[in-house]
Amino acid sequence: MTASEFTIAGAHRYDRTNAARWTISHLLRNKRWLASFLLGTIAANLLGNAVPLLVGSAFNEILRPAPSRDVLLGITIEILAVVLARVVFDLTGRFSAEMLSKRFKRDARDELFSCLLGKSQTFHNRQRVGDLMARAANDVGQLSNMIVPGVDIIVDSFMTLITALVYIGFLKPELLLAPLLFTVAFLFALRDYSRKLGPVTAGMREQFGRVNAGLNEVIAGVEVVKATAQEASEESKFDGRVRRYRDLFVRNGEIQARYIPPLLLTVATVGAFLHGVLLISRGQLTIGGLVAYLGLMGALGFPAFISIFSFSLVQLGLASARRILALMAEEAELDENAGGYAGEVRGEVVFENVCFQYGDKSALKDVSFRIQPGQTVAIVGRTGAGKSTLTRLINRIYDASAGRVMVDGVDVRDWSLASLRQQVSTIEQDVFLFSRTVAENIGFGLGQRADPETIERAARDAQAHDFVMSFKDGYETVIGERGVTLSGGQRQRLAIARALLTNPRILILDDSTSAIDSATEDEIQKAIRRIQEGRTTFLITHRLSQIRWADRILYLEDGEIVDQGSHDELFRRCEAYRRIFSRYDVAEPVESGGR
Repeated sequence: MTASEFTIAGAHRYDRTNAARWTISHLLRNKRWLASFLLGTIAANLLGNAVPLLVGSAFNEILRPAPSRDVLLGITIEILAVVLARVVFDLTGRFSAEMLSKRFKRDARDELFSCLLGKSQTFHNRQRVGDLMARAANDVGQLSNMIVPGVDIIVDSFMTLITALVYIGFLKPELLLAPLLFTVAFLFALRDYSRKLGPVTAGMREQFGRVNAGLNEVIAGVEVVKATAQEASEESKFDGRVRRYRDLFVRNGEIQARYIPPLLLTVATVGAFLHGVLLISRGQLTIGGLVAYLGLMGALGFPAFISIFSFSLVQLGLASARRILALMAEEAELDENAGGYAGEVRGEVVFENVCFQYGDKSALKDVSFRIQPGQTVAIVGRTGAGKSTLTRLINRIYDASAGRVMVDGVDVRDWSLASLRQQVSTIEQDVFLFSRTVAENIGFGLGQRADPETIERAARDAQAHDFVMSFKDGYETVIGERGVTLSGGQRQRLAIARALLTNPRILILDDSTSAIDSATEDEIQKAIRRIQEGRTTFLITHRLSQIRWADRILYLEDGEIVDQGSHDELFRRCEAYRRIFSRYDVAEPVESGGR
């Protein structure tokens, strides 16, 4: 199994060897509906193709010198009973197929969503959101269409073909010549059709993902597009992607235009009629037998004509399944380690010769330090020095490429991932808020366990209560996606409240007050100082007012710790620290006091 940061206990395991096996494993999970579908379809076709035989018997009776009304009435009743029974079985088969289709779609979407939640941050950094959404929505939808009407029609049509051949064999074995020749030619034509259609349908699904990804990026960055007056350029790029998608549709149509089974059936029907007439002339077949034979040959028209549609749906579904499987099969670097250490965090953090790389680019080099529980550590350095990367190794957003990161003497890779992350809270400069109520955003880390009183207390500590209550619906106010209806300072205060609510043992503040005015920041800092007592705090900032009261400062350059110590020590002995710090010293005078 692929490593995962999140799994559902007792979740059903599917065969992900290939798209066909994966589809079958999903269908086999619903054995009762699958059996009902197959039995209903087989019974409906056995009954449906019996009608031409009964009609042939009626013709033979009519052509007798003295036809029996009782016999004809009996045949009529038999035909009526067969048709009614066929309707019942057909409804059973179609309903069961629909249930299979919708359950497959539901289970596949659940499996994909759970898999995406379990992928590492490195995996998600590589993905285009629009393409992910295309796979989760449109590709999963194609799976449903593959079953109904796709597979449903294929099974129905092939049962029609098989039962028709069986009945023709019972009618007279010699009559199998034309339908068997048609069947062989039909199967070869279908094979060629599917082979040509497969690459085109796969390309259609891939191009749809690119179109969706491009659209998502432009909409997400529409402010930049408008600010730089690039609407025409982006429209041209989008038009190019859509044209390539259209071209694949045209190619798909060209392949379908060369679909020849209907022509083969016409030739086979003519041959069957001539063969039947020949047998009648020899006295080896009755007129009623010929009528039944031609009726059964007519039944072959269903698979011949409908396959162009059903096989196209199946090819699209398999292409979508392969795209979904490719996504789920991508390797994730981290595992949840559900059976790992799960104690209460005290807050000791140790880095031992830690290195980390983003691909081929080195972000951290031989980083070593030890932080005692309850200490506050300020991490300072120029942009790109590796400050945020360092903190993300603590709660295993990433894993160190070399060396060890330990929390309370235990390698973070030996911790239960859920237990570790539940006790580490991060507040970042780029705040993400969900399009939900204010209360739900603050209480996100506790889920259903967050009560209104606790949420309000955290909001007060983060200096968010007053502006929340200024909204018409207070804590039940639904904020826009990513919090776009709020100011930067308001978003950050809600993020701080969310982090405080989880009562973290390790607190990471990544420039978390950058969008807050000085007066509000002072109040927030007082709240943070109150709740951080006894907790280990990592502070990424250039604000002197925050750096001054840190127990230790780590100064990074190009992923390496150049020096560490108190502010006074570094200012006195580290010229690089003094140089970068002096820039902020001009804008923000050194304050007296502090920790």
